[in-house]
Amino acid sequence: MTIDTVSPRKPPITDLLRERILVLDGAMGSMIQRYGLGEADYRGERFRQHPTDLKNNNETLSIVRPDVILDIHRQYLEAGADIIETNTFNGTAISQADFGLQAHTYELNLAAARLARQAADEFTRRDPSRPRYAAGALGPTTRTASLSPDVNNPGFRAVTFDDLERAYFEETSALIEGGVDVLLAETSFDTLNMKAALFAIQRFFHAGGRRVPVLASVTITDQSGRTLSGQTVEAFWASIHRAPLISMGINCALGPDEMRPYIEAMSAISQTWISCYPNAGLPNAFGGYDMTPRKFADTVGEFAHNGWVNILGGCCGTTPEHIAAVREVIKGAKPHQRNAPIQRSYFSGLELLTFGGPPRAIQPRQRERSPRRRVTRCAPLRPPSRSSASAPTSPDRPGSQS
Repeated sequence: MTIDTVSPRKPPITDLLRERILVLDGAMGSMIQRYGLGEADYRGERFRQHPTDLKNNNETLSIVRPDVILDIHRQYLEAGADIIETNTFNGTAISQADFGLQAHTYELNLAAARLARQAADEFTRRDPSRPRYAAGALGPTTRTASLSPDVNNPGFRAVTFDDLERAYFEETSALIEGGVDVLLAETSFDTLNMKAALFAIQRFFHAGGRRVPVLASVTITDQSGRTLSGQTVEAFWASIHRAPLISMGINCALGPDEMRPYIEAMSAISQTWISCYPNAGLPNAFGGYDMTPRKFADTVGEFAHNGWVNILGGCCGTTPEHIAAVREVIKGAKPHQRNAPIQRSYFSGLELLTFGGPPRAIQPRQRERSPRRRVTRCAPLRPPSRSSASAPTSPDRPGSQS
């Protein structure tokens, strides 16, 4: 079979985000499970002699079973997805080290990007009025730079910022060479990991690499409304809002019902476009997901019709059926309008602290009790403990879903 390697012309994705809500694909891992693959499938001839078990290392399938990954991409595109993600959620050398495949990281990412590019181009050629886009997925890795994995040694870190940055730089390089349209740093449970990814991407651009739009997505790990490293949605936004992002959003960990207040908060504060791709509800006792496509679509559809989102899709447990239902329910919904920047200083520890901006009105009773309140509030400029600068020093998305 001959594959056309010249991508069809299409408008920048930013043009479409101004006009309508775009649909993102759903989970990769839950789709792979439908194929009933065994150890031999994950090894193929390429890794037949590899000394470590490779089952459930979904990234290898981009090389040894490209037919499976390409078929999944096509199913999501048939369902109406405008954007498909590469099969690279655990594509960094840090994550692949768990399987002893860190030396093959570039090859895995390059193959995955080319498959997503091929599928997106096929559907764009089929209907040029509906261009499709390939997003290079950069997952959070299996390590955290802010927390210790050893409760008896809280100062220990299993990975450094430089380790993460180098791993993300390599992954970015391969994804761009493979032809992705955008880069999506996603499922961030640790803001320092996210900063490493964004720093690596910008270093790649400054080194002369092909520039593409960059999106970021955070994970609120439970109903406390915080990331694993303790930040609120607003604090996470402040930590990375100086990065040149076209979109910021929330994905994974929560179902659409639980995610509702946090995506509303993100849409209220962020000055970018907004993405949202929840799980198909919360996992049941067996680790599966029970939310039906109709229930899922009805709930996230409210986000669309409330004007909170620009990109809407699914994470763990979602399927092409969920994505098709989402596409139907958002018809007629207007995309989120970006918030205008406010001249204000933002400081982000575990929570958001701001100074400046338009003065807030003080009620007469408050003024009588504390006549110097507005002065004393702004006097201490020390950020709270465990704070991070407002500007960066610069599982279960595709390949890892249950």
